[in-house]
Amino acid sequence: MTQNLTLMAVHAHPDDEASSTGGVLATYSEQGVRTVVVTCTNGEFGDAPGGVKPGQDGHDEEAVAQLRLAELRQSCKILGVAELEVLGYHDSGMPDWDYKDRPEAFCNIPEADVAARIGGLIETYRPQVVITYDDKGMYQHPDHVHASLAAQAAVAGTGIAAKLYLSAMRGSDFQKMWEALREQGVEVPDGRDFTPEMRLKMAEDEKRITTTVDIRPVLGRKREALFAHASQIQESWFSKIPPQIAEGTFGWEHFIRVSDSTGAPLPEDDLFAGLRPPPVTNQG
Repeated sequence: MTQNLTLMAVHAHPDDEASSTGGVLATYSEQGVRTVVVTCTNGEFGDAPGGVKPGQDGHDEEAVAQLRLAELRQSCKILGVAELEVLGYHDSGMPDWDYKDRPEAFCNIPEADVAARIGGLIETYRPQVVITYDDKGMYQHPDHVHASLAAQAAVAGTGIAAKLYLSAMRGSDFQKMWEALREQGVEVPDGRDFTPEMRLKMAEDEKRITTTVDIRPVLGRKREALFAHASQIQESWFSKIPPQIAEGTFGWEHFIRVSDSTGAPLPEDDLFAGLRPPPVTNQG
């Protein structure tokens, strides 16, 4: 029965839980799976109200953190998350910002220390499935990479989870979405900004995908959870995506299975493949 199953998602910042795993969190919570979100940082270097950036007048790190954590709690409520654990580390900022050089920045906390805390939560909740970021993917945000490596170390160190997945992005889907939005006159990232090397990397990342979950039945909840993070998304091109385009691009969530003790065959359409009890059959 699904009430004995637990899914844990390890993320770096408030809003990541909705953008990359909102669909599976909502899908499996509806099935009775216990869902746990671990958020490593408080998101201090997000936008302040009005789109004020870090370093600009009016940006207060503590105030931004409290706002983003409140948005995180609302998002998790929308997605049916059973347990939210915030580790409270300090946001490192974007890869090209100097803030990441601060000693208190999350990316500078020893990986073993973070892994020990995540491992403690794994021992508490005993998830069969853990998901985190692809540390080798296109998006090399220092906090995402650090969270991923620490989560992977925690999974290996505890030996509790039967399956470990890394979230993946289909770059080709995003390119189609951008083309559709440009046709509507919306300013979005220009596909010409992608170098041949970047396009090759996106294609290689897509080939690594092993598991695709159809989240269209809960896409409305994922979108609602994303917009719960209003302080970060209100000025974004993302907020302008029409529902029909969103379904074509975001109606599935993709993952790379990196460890598995169930022997479930690939490709998969269920993160819990190999973990569910066999169906009961009537014998006459």
